[in-house]
Amino acid sequence: MKTIDGLKYSKEHEWVRVEDDVAYIGITDYAQENLGDVVYVEFPGMGDTIVAGDVLSVVESVKAASDIYSPISGEVVQINEALNDDTEKINESPYDSWIAALKLTSPDELDTLMDEIEYQAFCDEEE
Repeated sequence: MKTIDGLKYSKEHEWVRVEDDVAYIGITDYAQENLGDVVYVEFPGMGDTIVAGDVLSVVESVKAASDIYSPISGEVVQINEALNDDTEKINESPYDSWIAALKLTSPDELDTLMDEIEYQAFCDEEE
């Protein structure tokens, strides 16, 4: 399982990368491994207000459809439309394949997420 230093991680296996006041959210390598080959991504609407814990997206794989929960609150300011034509990018490069970007409304929520070392320990416990 690959992780990246500097990202924040949720217990639902999403990652968050913050640039200025925008948070890019995707699924972790651990999540994509367990999902199998991703075949479809359902995106949130531009301008939608998302509260931490809400469903941000749905990812369909050859195994199942899975809800992707937002680890933080914010307004959807960008979606990664490139994934429409290239969903396998999530499997090939999960940390480059963000799903949506949110303008943070509660930056302190980032403190509730795990860093790389905490996330690795969390995943080890799950196996």
